[in-house]
Amino acid sequence: MAHPTAWEQHPEPLSVDSAPRPEYGGGSLADLLPTLAAGMGVPGVTAAIGELEPADRACVFLIDGLGWEQLKAHPEEAPFMASLLGSSRGGTGRPLTTAYPATTATSLASVGTGLPPGAHGLPGYTVRNPDTGELMNQLRWQPWTAPGTWQPYPTVFQLAHDAGVHAAQVSSPAFANTPLTKVALSGGTFHGRLSGEDRMDLAAEQLAAGDRALVYTYYAEVDGAGHRFGVDSDTWRGQLMYVDRLVQRLAEQLPPRSALYVTADHGMIDVPFDEEHRIDFDTDWELRAGVALLGGEGRARHVYAVPGAQNDVLTCWREVLGEQFWVASRDEAIAAGWFGPRIDRRVHGRIGDVVAAARDDVLIIASEREPKESAMVGNHGSMTPAEQLVPLLEVRS
Repeated sequence: MAHPTAWEQHPEPLSVDSAPRPEYGGGSLADLLPTLAAGMGVPGVTAAIGELEPADRACVFLIDGLGWEQLKAHPEEAPFMASLLGSSRGGTGRPLTTAYPATTATSLASVGTGLPPGAHGLPGYTVRNPDTGELMNQLRWQPWTAPGTWQPYPTVFQLAHDAGVHAAQVSSPAFANTPLTKVALSGGTFHGRLSGEDRMDLAAEQLAAGDRALVYTYYAEVDGAGHRFGVDSDTWRGQLMYVDRLVQRLAEQLPPRSALYVTADHGMIDVPFDEEHRIDFDTDWELRAGVALLGGEGRARHVYAVPGAQNDVLTCWREVLGEQFWVASRDEAIAAGWFGPRIDRRVHGRIGDVVAAARDDVLIIASEREPKESAMVGNHGSMTPAEQLVPLLEVRS
């Protein structure tokens, strides 16, 4: 994409403080499991979401990629979940925020540890490992890094298990031994099942397996359909219809004294395929100047500068991207609370020298470095409501 030069007029850069930050500490995904575990008497956790009543048995069903705004826009495809937006079935519905960035690895770590990204240390899709200087893909865990060093905190499941609560995860067998599962969702027992129906049935069985139980289950293909075909495609709508039936199947099998919470890791938006909406880092000399590594993803970039070029890169990215992105230095993003109220020392260098979060329906793609990611229809990562807001739907027995 051809940009004006630095000597020509650019749109006024967005203020860092104008970005809508995640509601860490009471309204974010990181607050859900600690609240549920605290209601079961697990020590070391705090009930941060005040309106959730304690339950002896709780199940979290996380639907990858199903944002609050997308669910509200499709009540005909998801009649059961739409009914939970009110109280007609004894449930309540409200939005939570994810973390920043609104991406799967970051959100799953926030869910499982009950911590924001600045503490658990997975602050993006790809981030620089300060010890090696390499980009680390935190979803695929490439290149391999010692999980316990990268994320040393216990999960809420581990704390619950240690306190005598029956803790279990029911998901795809492919996730049984991944490093991301180890650092984010381990504790108690893992049960792999291929079909969604089998997962729902087993999740209900696991809830009934203890007087106190904390169970997690997961479905991925709403996100997959959105990435490949878009969040208003027939394929995406079909996946939404299917997962709505799964939610109802699980809800109808809840054992006594149980609560089911349906949520997601992020929402999604479709981005048009043209140069105005897809800015290609690999062909843009201005954005590349002074950059050693490009991390993150299209709507939530970590930019690592050549030593000594940090200020120049920040100035250039602000001038080029103008009102399309919130562009912050590392220190500004930390001070604004994008990654949570505290940043552990080991996490500081994983955050980009420059952090760029999309406001408009635009991407910074990298067609040569990231060909698969650059070809996706649906995208996520930033702090807009379509990406940040996820449902919290409740059914109690």
